[in-house]
Amino acid sequence: MTENPGDLTCSMVLMAPAVPRMRAGMSTLEAPPGVRPLIAPMRWLLYAASALVFLAGLQLTVFTEQTATYFAWTIARPVTGAFLGASYWAAVPVEVIAARQSSWANARVAVPAIWLFTALTLVATLLHVDQFHFSSPIASAQGAAWFWLAIYAGVPVAMLIIWMLQLRAPGTDPPRGPPAPVWMRIAVLAQGVGMLAVGLGLFLAPDFVKQIWPWGLTPLTARAIGAWLIGIGFAAFHASRENDFLRIRPLAGGYIAFSVLQFTAVARYAGDVKWSAPAAWVYLAFLGSILPVGLYAWLGRRTSGTA
Repeated sequence: MTENPGDLTCSMVLMAPAVPRMRAGMSTLEAPPGVRPLIAPMRWLLYAASALVFLAGLQLTVFTEQTATYFAWTIARPVTGAFLGASYWAAVPVEVIAARQSSWANARVAVPAIWLFTALTLVATLLHVDQFHFSSPIASAQGAAWFWLAIYAGVPVAMLIIWMLQLRAPGTDPPRGPPAPVWMRIAVLAQGVGMLAVGLGLFLAPDFVKQIWPWGLTPLTARAIGAWLIGIGFAAFHASRENDFLRIRPLAGGYIAFSVLQFTAVARYAGDVKWSAPAAWVYLAFLGSILPVGLYAWLGRRTSGTA
């Protein structure tokens, strides 16, 4: 029997979602029809954010002991600078992986956490504005301070506007892929609870909670670390709610990088850590729990196919 040309055309259209369609300058697939895509402004905001956190991480990792010259404020204790640098670099894979997704559902785990972190960092900056290098005689330090303020004043607003546009994009979520095993959801929830509890304590009551941190902190550095822990902890809760290997892929990459980079930071400045305090060993155990969860989340998604 001869196939009707109209039927053939219809069949090709129905098969189209399975065909990789490359966008210019981008290696991601287009979202299938009916699925809410990751809109271009959100994609490029995530790429821009990844470049900014890479630069911040570079400053704090390469010039860890020269923050008076090359950073927005002076960080007296090198291990704190190394922690912050590792956190910024750990955010790079989160944002790049999210930016490379075709659908909003597979990228969104990164967005609320990024917005929360940047907003809290702006609050910390305003609370401790006198400690920043806005009037420093060193041009590089003063430039870093004003650039810092511009970024943290602008990114939360820009992300909120683009987020609203993203939610108005047509389409719905695709069907969920393979869920995470129960043990992994419990682990991620426990890690999220721990990070949120400690992060909120450091941010809201830095003078009290900093006493149980593995190394000495100032109120500003306590709030800076707290902002990171709150953001990552919120992302952990979000990932548990999504419960889909494809949808938590950005966080998986960040988990792996965070654990490895923070272990490296502690190794670099082990002399700054109060090893006689139980908090130091609890912190190492926490980092040790992050790595296998991240690896399992990353490797486990292979069974779910391509995004």
